Amino acid sequence: MLIILDRDGVINEYDGNYICSVDEWQPIPGSIEAVARLCKAGHRIAIATNQSGIGRGYYSTDVLSAMHEKLESLLEAQGGSISFIAYCPHHPDDGCRCRKPLTGLLKQIRDHFRLDGLKGAVMVGDSRKDLEAGLAEGCQPVLVRTGNGEDTEHHLKARPIPYASVAIYDNLSAFADAFLSGPGLVKNK
Repeated sequence: MLIILDRDGVINEYDGNYICSVDEWQPIPGSIEAVARLCKAGHRIAIATNQSGIGRGYYSTDVLSAMHEKLESLLEAQGGSISFIAYCPHHPDDGCRCRKPLTGLLKQIRDHFRLDGLKGAVMVGDSRKDLEAGLAEGCQPVLVRTGNGEDTEHHLKARPIPYASVAIYDNLSAFADAFLSGPGLVKNK
């Protein structure tokens, strides 16, 4: 199965500030191992990440590539890998079609894997934008409470998308445990 992950706040620590260097990019405890477990179970992993820090001039595509090389290196040491990374480098005011909640990044992933669609894929994120993009492309939406996830969960209850279709886990490791242990994801009531 294809599992699409947001990056900041899902795989790596995120406190709302831009991550502008390789040293600032730090994985959330257990996230690298979680991705590796999913890979070892035969699932393909892709990343869909908004990176407007590039468009804002905070860091370059070379720095972003170095962050992703660090991620890949940590994953390889655990026996995992990322099959594809799609990122939006644009400033929010650029009017691009790839910045989540728009679905351009997910369409890049779909095209990379030569799929007819993403129905049945899982989209794991920490923000409403991630969930909306995933739902628009037919993915099962999963929210983790890391990064912006707790705030997102609170706002979902006030303004559903529909809330009942979103599975919620404390972190990526908890999601991987549940996903690998049995049929289906636990939805909220």
